Amino acid sequence: MGETRTQRTQSDKKVWILYFAWFVSLVATSGSLYFSEIKGFIPCDLCWIQRIFMYPLVLILGIGTFQSDLSVKKFVLPLSVIGGVISFFHYLEQKVPGFGGIKPCVSGVPCSAQYINWFGFITIPFLALVAFTLISICMFLLFKKSK
Repeated sequence: MGETRTQRTQSDKKVWILYFAWFVSLVATSGSLYFSEIKGFIPCDLCWIQRIFMYPLVLILGIGTFQSDLSVKKFVLPLSVIGGVISFFHYLEQKVPGFGGIKPCVSGVPCSAQYINWFGFITIPFLALVAFTLISICMFLLFKKSK
């Protein structure tokens, strides 16, 4: 009739996975707003596309987290995977010589520009890729745990 202790523990772990994914999306969104609004870095075309995929995750994961609704994984996973692919492409455009000509940015800042380059490899698209990857892993864990 009631939940067993094991079922409750598994349910609590799933909610913590949602909390972590939501926290990652909050940090990523705050970071992108910090770089553009406070530091004054103008986003390129690919940065805007990545934002289109990251910003809704804050709302979707936030609602899912506070309602303990694990079904948000169906909506979050496609956004995070597509955003991650775009981030990976953007990172390659910045770091691989000759790759930038595949999709040149047509307005404003070139997509190959690197506002930050910490330790020689951490750029803004790399940070976005890490965030999308962490969120995707969390959603895969939720799929795995629900089966």
